[in-house]
Amino acid sequence: MTILPTAHYTVGPEGNCIKNIGEKGPGRARTAQNADSGRLKRRKRTLPKYLIPGEKDALFRVIDNPRDRAIFRLAFQHGLRVSEIGMLQMKDWRRGTSLDMDRLFLHRLKGSIGGETIIVNSAATALRAWLRIRGTSPGPIFTSRNHRAISRQRLDELMKHYCKLAGIPDEKAHFHSLKHTCGTLLLSEQHESIVDVQKHLGHADIRNTMIYAQLTDEANLARAERLRDWR
Repeated sequence: MTILPTAHYTVGPEGNCIKNIGEKGPGRARTAQNADSGRLKRRKRTLPKYLIPGEKDALFRVIDNPRDRAIFRLAFQHGLRVSEIGMLQMKDWRRGTSLDMDRLFLHRLKGSIGGETIIVNSAATALRAWLRIRGTSPGPIFTSRNHRAISRQRLDELMKHYCKLAGIPDEKAHFHSLKHTCGTLLLSEQHESIVDVQKHLGHADIRNTMIYAQLTDEANLARAERLRDWR
């Protein structure tokens, strides 16, 4: 029986190209690809935490402050990061001829794609309610008591406060979970395509959106397991 030689691979200069450079000898050191594979096997990736529909509904039930309700609606329904909330200015908002035509220019960070978007109706309703109190003078849309843009620290405090009132586990009580909840529920509840979710969240790379498909798959498997012995 003829034993075929074991191919030896290495990573090309482009970073994502694999080249066969011949036979792997017994004394040859592990290639970069083999080393990377070993590290990937040892490293267990933790999927992001998100709120299930019941938790999301419980969260909004306990938020009665008009400013905070508008903040959390925009963060959830448009997948905004905590720092992106503080960047919103009055000049970014355009009132439409009807509620479903209100627009907001979103400033996306970390290489994401921002721009003007039509605001989801429930977020637009909450934002209009807040602006009736705030007024339309120039400056940050969401201010703190010192009339400066609300800080990242304060938003994290509010998230922990409202999650505690709603009985949401501590591991989900961080502001970025609202963005993860947006992406996950758009796929699992609204049945949007992965490309539409990518555009809604402003992801430049669709691989960042695909993680929400993994979360949806996990939820489906967990539900199937729970219902396995249902009679």
